[in-house]
Amino acid sequence: MAWSQPPVANKQQRGVMSLRGVLLLFTGILVLALLVASLSVSFYRFRDYVASQLEGHAQDGATAVGLSLSNAIDGRDPVAAASLIDAVFDSGRYLSVVYYNNAGGQVAGRLQALHSIGVPRWFIALADLPRGTGEAEVVRGWSRLGRVVVVSHPGRAYRDLWRASVTLLAGTALIGGLALLILLGLVTRTLRPLREMEAQAEAIGRRDFRRRIRAVGTRDLNRVSGAMNQMADDLGQLFEGQVKLIHHLRRLNNEDSVTGLASHRAFDQRMRVEVETEERAAPGTLVLIQLAGFAAFNQSFGRDAADRLLKQLAGRLQAFVDGHAGSFAGRRLGAEFVVFMPGVVLPDALVWVRRLVEELDGIYSDAAVSLDVAVHAGVAGTAEGMDARGLLAAADEALRQAQAGGGSGCHGADPAQAGHFGIETWRGLISGALDRHEVFLWQQPMIAAADGRELYRQVFSRIRNDGGWIKAGIFVPMAERFGMIAGVDQQAARKALAWLAREPDLSLALSLGSGSVASSEFRQQFLADLDAAGHCRHRLWTGISEQTINHHRTEVGLLVRALERLGVPVIIDRFGVGGVPFSYLRNLPVRGLRIDHSFIHNIDSHEDNRFYLGQVVGIAHSRGVQVFVTGVETADEWQVLRELGVDGAMGYHLGRPSEAETGAP
Repeated sequence: MAWSQPPVANKQQRGVMSLRGVLLLFTGILVLALLVASLSVSFYRFRDYVASQLEGHAQDGATAVGLSLSNAIDGRDPVAAASLIDAVFDSGRYLSVVYYNNAGGQVAGRLQALHSIGVPRWFIALADLPRGTGEAEVVRGWSRLGRVVVVSHPGRAYRDLWRASVTLLAGTALIGGLALLILLGLVTRTLRPLREMEAQAEAIGRRDFRRRIRAVGTRDLNRVSGAMNQMADDLGQLFEGQVKLIHHLRRLNNEDSVTGLASHRAFDQRMRVEVETEERAAPGTLVLIQLAGFAAFNQSFGRDAADRLLKQLAGRLQAFVDGHAGSFAGRRLGAEFVVFMPGVVLPDALVWVRRLVEELDGIYSDAAVSLDVAVHAGVAGTAEGMDARGLLAAADEALRQAQAGGGSGCHGADPAQAGHFGIETWRGLISGALDRHEVFLWQQPMIAAADGRELYRQVFSRIRNDGGWIKAGIFVPMAERFGMIAGVDQQAARKALAWLAREPDLSLALSLGSGSVASSEFRQQFLADLDAAGHCRHRLWTGISEQTINHHRTEVGLLVRALERLGVPVIIDRFGVGGVPFSYLRNLPVRGLRIDHSFIHNIDSHEDNRFYLGQVVGIAHSRGVQVFVTGVETADEWQVLRELGVDGAMGYHLGRPSEAETGAP
C-alpha cells in the first residue's frame, strides 16, 4: 500500500494461548492425570486380585489331585495316576498337571501351551500375570510317594482383566469428556465478560465509545466490566465535548452569528482562494445583494424582527447556492449579502440572480408591509488578471448602478469574458465528452508531511475544447447543474481502476460529485465496478465532500458502509466548509479528512485557521483518522502545516497537476 494504514484492532498474537485455553489445558491435564492414576490403581489392584485367584485355584487343584492319589487311587500305579490326571486336565482349567516321584522323575502328567484366548497380545504382555502354581505331596501311609505340581490356565483371568480394563477405560473417558465439556461451559460463561472487554477495548482503539459490556461473570469481572463501561462513557463524553467545542469555534470564526452564512472574513478568505490562487483560479461570478430601507425596518419593527428577516433571507440564499454546485454565500455588513458562483459566466448568472432578487424582494416586502423597501444586486464576473479586491470593486459598482435604478433589480458589470460559454454551449460540450468517453484524468501527488514520500495521487477530471483543457473546477459545477456529474464520475472511476490494475504499487484518490452520491443508479454501478476490480480497489481512496454529507446523509451512509465492506478507504473532502458538526466521524467509518483549501491559504499569517486546524488534527488523530490538506502554494504554508501535524498535503508548491498516463483511450 502506498498510504499509511490507519490504526486497527490488535490482531491475535501467534504462539500465545488465550486465558480460556490455559485454564482448559491445565484443568484438562489435571483431570486426565487423576483419571489415569485412578485407572492405573484400579487396573493393578484387579490384576493382583486375579493373580491371587489363579494361585489359589492352582493350589486347590494340586491338593485335590494329591489327596486322590494318596487315598482314592494307589499313587504307586502309573496307569491309575495317569487316568486321574487326564480327567483333571481335560476340564481345561489348567496349563499343566504333573506327578513327580521322590527322585524328581515324572510319573504322569499333562500340559499345554497358552494359545489364543480372545485377548490382544499387547495386553497379555502388559498385564503379564504371574503363573498360578500349586503343589501337594502324595503319600501312602507313612511313606512319601512324590508330589503333584499344578499350573492354572490364565485365559479366563486375562479375559476378565481385559473386560474390566475396557470398562474402566470407557468409564474414565466418558467421565473425563463430560468433565471437560462442563469445564468448557463454565470457563466460557465465566470469561464471557473478558471477551466483551476485549471487543470493547478494540472498539475504543477505533474511537468507538458506544460498545458496552453486558455479560455477567464473577464478582471481580463484573467490577472490571463496570469500570470499562464507565471509562468508555467518559471517553465518549470527552470526545463529544471536543467536537462541540471545535464546531462552536468554527462557527464563531467562520459563520455569521445571525444568519448562519459565512462571515465577512471567512467569505473573503474563500473567495480569494477561488480567484487569486494559481491552483484554483477559474471563471466565476460574484453577486452583491443589499436590502434598501433596512435601517427603517429595524427602527419600525425592532431588532428581533430584523434578525428573523435576515435569517429568512439567508435561508433562501442557502437554498440558491445549494442548487448551484460549488457556490457559497455570506453576510458582509448589516443587510448586505454576497454570493460567489464558480464556473458561472455573467449572462447565466444574471438570469438566475434576477429570479433570486424577485424572491428576496417578495419576502422583504411581505415583512415590511408599511415601508418602501427594495432589493438590489450587483453582479460581476472574473477576468484575466483580476484579483479579489478588483472583483469586489466591480460588483460594488454594479450594485450602485442597480440602486440608481430605484426599484428592486440587478445590474451586471461587463468583465470582457469573451471566451466563456453559455448554458447550452456547456451542455453540449459536457454531453459530447461523455458520449465520446473523453473524460480525461489528471493527477497531483499527495505528499507525506513526515518524510516527503508520495502517499497517493489525487486524480481530477478534465475535458478538452479546441485543443485546450477545461479544469474540473470549471466544468464540474456545470455538470452538477445539468445532472451529468454521475456520468463524469463513472468514466473517471473506471479509468482510475484500470490504471490501478496495471500499476500494483500505485494508489489514487477520486472525489465524487454530490449528484453522483445522491444517485442510487450510480452507487450501484460504482460498487459493482469496485467489486469486479478485485484487490486493486483497496488502493482507491474515495472522496465525499462534507457538503454532500450535509445534503444527502442517508445516501452517504449507505455508500460509505458499502465501501467499508469492500475495503475501499473513504476520505471526507473539502472538510470545514460543509457547515455541519463533524460528529459523523463517530458514525461513519472514514479513513481521512481533506481540509478545504480556504483554510490553508496564507495559514502562516492566519492565527484563527492555525488554531482551528490544530484542533481538527488532534481530534481526527484521536479517532484514527488521517488529515490531509490541499492548496499549499508557499514554503511557509508547508512549514506551518508540518508543525501542526497534518499527515499529508497537496498543492502547487509540492507538485503541479499533470496529465495521467492511464493507458486508456
